[in-house]
Amino acid sequence: MEAIKYIVDMLLLLLTLAFVLRLLFQWVRADFRDPVADAIVRATNWLIMPLRRVLPPIGKIDTATVVALIAVASVRTLADFVLAGAGIGDISLFLRVTIVNLADLVLYVYLFALFLYALTSFVSPGGYAPGVRLLSQLCEPILKPVRRVIPPIGQIDFSVLWVSIVIGALLVLLR
Repeated sequence: MEAIKYIVDMLLLLLTLAFVLRLLFQWVRADFRDPVADAIVRATNWLIMPLRRVLPPIGKIDTATVVALIAVASVRTLADFVLAGAGIGDISLFLRVTIVNLADLVLYVYLFALFLYALTSFVSPGGYAPGVRLLSQLCEPILKPVRRVIPPIGQIDFSVLWVSIVIGALLVLLR
């Protein structure tokens, strides 16, 4: 039974991750011609395209993607509750768990993206590889404000370190 719980949770986590990445890429205006972004779009179009016919965007917010993300995250939380043998007795607990899991996933996405971004800057600075420009587009909006306060020292940029520390603190606060 534990293996089934693991498989179901992992598949729903990967699906939720795809929708989170699509939403984050839209918010940072990432280049969707990148192979990684294109794969995310193709993996999530099955739910977002029908929702777009019903839910128009509100300003710069793609409501179809937001609703799809919340729906998939809710299904994941529901599956966790059901596989644990608990029902949805308290709707506020269900919503709280769903929101905390989503916030947790977004923070881990950024933590992992920052780690990869820092690593790629050491391995191939200025080089091109699929996904590297996408990492830059995802990470730079949160690194620029930190660089204004704490500028690079010589050739070393500590902004990734400071943002990672803040994300780690936020993850601790969520738990």
